[in-house]
Amino acid sequence: MPAALLSQAAAPFSAPVAVELPAIIPLDMHPPVDLAEDLNHFLAQLASYLKPEDVDQVAAAYHFSANAHRGQFRTSGDPYISHPLAVAETLAHWRLDPQALTAALLHDVMEDTAITKAQIAQDFGKVTAELVDGVSKLDRIEHQSYEEAQAENFRKMLLAMAQDVRVILIKLADRLHNMRTLDAVRPEKRRRVARETLDIYAPIANRLGLNMLYRELQELAFRNINPMRYRVLAKAVRAARGNRREVVEKILAALKQRLAGAHIDAEVMGREKHLYGIYRKMREKHLTFSQVQDIYGFRVVVADVPTCYLVLGALHGLYKPVPGKFKDYIAIPKANGYQSLHTTLIGPYGMPVEMQIRTRDMHHVAESGVASHWLYKDAETLSELQRTTHQWLQSLLDLQTATVDSAEFLEHVKVDLFPGEVYVFTPAGKILSLPRGTTAVDFAYAVHTDIGNRCVACKINHEHLPLRTELRNGDRVEIITATNAAPNPNWLAFVKTGKARAQIRHFLKTRQNEESAALGEHLLAQAMHNLGHRLEELGTAAWQRFLRTFSGKSQREVLTDIGLGKRLPAIVARRLIDGRASGGPAAQNSGAIRITGSQGMAMQLARCCRPIPGDPIVGVIRAGQGLVVHTHDCPALRGHKAGRGPGGTKEWVDVEWGADARGPFEVLIKVVAQNTPGVLARLAATIAEHDTNINNVRMDADEGSTTALYFTLQVTGRMHLARILRSLRHLPMVTRISRLKEDH
Repeated sequence: MPAALLSQAAAPFSAPVAVELPAIIPLDMHPPVDLAEDLNHFLAQLASYLKPEDVDQVAAAYHFSANAHRGQFRTSGDPYISHPLAVAETLAHWRLDPQALTAALLHDVMEDTAITKAQIAQDFGKVTAELVDGVSKLDRIEHQSYEEAQAENFRKMLLAMAQDVRVILIKLADRLHNMRTLDAVRPEKRRRVARETLDIYAPIANRLGLNMLYRELQELAFRNINPMRYRVLAKAVRAARGNRREVVEKILAALKQRLAGAHIDAEVMGREKHLYGIYRKMREKHLTFSQVQDIYGFRVVVADVPTCYLVLGALHGLYKPVPGKFKDYIAIPKANGYQSLHTTLIGPYGMPVEMQIRTRDMHHVAESGVASHWLYKDAETLSELQRTTHQWLQSLLDLQTATVDSAEFLEHVKVDLFPGEVYVFTPAGKILSLPRGTTAVDFAYAVHTDIGNRCVACKINHEHLPLRTELRNGDRVEIITATNAAPNPNWLAFVKTGKARAQIRHFLKTRQNEESAALGEHLLAQAMHNLGHRLEELGTAAWQRFLRTFSGKSQREVLTDIGLGKRLPAIVARRLIDGRASGGPAAQNSGAIRITGSQGMAMQLARCCRPIPGDPIVGVIRAGQGLVVHTHDCPALRGHKAGRGPGGTKEWVDVEWGADARGPFEVLIKVVAQNTPGVLARLAATIAEHDTNINNVRMDADEGSTTALYFTLQVTGRMHLARILRSLRHLPMVTRISRLKEDH
């Protein structure tokens, strides 16, 4: 990986010791810009791996961009063209193709100049134009807030990335140069951009395996978010280099001697943890800097995989390994393609020593990630990492189909950007990598969306366990499904992956819309009846005229809006009637909506009064909630503006209990009983005699000789409740009993 991605500190521990140090970046860093020298160096670098005609194309793109940005300057005062050139130089270090390099040089012309996508396509090809468009920010779109605009920008960028991974490589190189030159902008913007980098761009770089880029973005973000902490920690690390030099030299010499004695040809190097990694460990484990002993680690690079395991055995013979600190990422690579053996040893003076053992090819992939061995056009020879990355990018398209809101889409993506830490097995032996804290439901959706939507139970290591059970490394998970099963809204409280969360919400929203459309059709038919017409007599022309004049939506969407309370059925009915060619006879029945308790998400029984079959009831349409059923004397309806909405139109809906109303329905009762031993058990036993489930029970603090107990019961109706109350009244310890319409 080139030094331009992460500068190295010059001073090693001593001459014979090769130690890879992190960049401790001065806060006033701002190198002078020499465009002629930078351009010549850039073109010379391209000539080392591109054809002459490709170099000429990239050079032409540079001059095109320079002319387009002529007279424009960055906040630092540098010519604006210095920025696209720096972005293209980073891509050249990754040895990307001419189209990506050309797009990097042109990535801001659509946003900051009058150049159009069509013009770019005409001069440099359609593919280059698509890449530039994918990187460019959205414009000419009104957003309610900066956060909404950024969410939509990320959404567009990530979806473009799913079509062509080069989009995000250009964007990451763009963000890298912006972060390196962030000192020129005002402090509040500096912190905002740094936070955005830490939350979004650094995790994306990590997910794509761009380790060097990932570390530098973290360092730069840390430096700009917490400049004082950065300074203090950098000073402490510089001091520690001198204090621990002797120990590091001793370990390095011992490692080389042991490997040479085992006849293993290996390159051994020391490495120092990055400042942000040290800072994060101090925060997470509540440590002081002096307590963080493992700020140094060592890396052994060998020729092939068998030698990696030979090195592991040799090192475990040299120093004792720490139990539970060995990880084999060669046999089971990380989701971003990273491969290495990790082990922690107890070195001299009891100091923990972290070791990484990998091949040269693994080392190259660990540094460059998906940009290594770039073979974009030859799909047959794509590396396993590039195939894995392609699968992840396709999962973004799955999230897109299940998500409408940009902020929600970004939320799901951010969850999935954190590296997978749990490796579990399917019954067939396939390994899945999932985020830490993931549950059996997440696993089900990771296997297939249909499996997630229909799962009802799970077996983990052949044992029946709840679906919310968190998975651990090595678990064997089997999902049990049912044909008529559906996602439970309560799953949203514990699922971890963005795919699971998005698919559950998508399913619930779709089902709610279907139920709301059916309810909306019933409400509209009722409103038509009140006006002396029948819904069935409306012709296609009346609906088309209404949709064209008042809606712009489909007929189904209008019915859904009515069911959700977003449109008043009486107003829609009047406008439909006005659009009819002729009237029709009035319906013969009232069309009251029958409540059975199984209407689903489009109908709710009000929690404020808990109506049950047999109670006199009224219905109210509330925006976003659909039909809400109350008892006729519900306290929540007392100030309901005489039941009138906009324009004086009634919001009341005629409802009645259906003959097939089936429960269970929740009801709250209060029992005042003598404070004697066993009173709760006696009350519960009496209630259970009537085939009644107790959902909840609580009691007030003791008040002398009596206690007030509150039971939430499941009943089938008023008659069922009356039998329960009658039995409770006959108990000698009960002094008073009543049904409550409001929670106490």
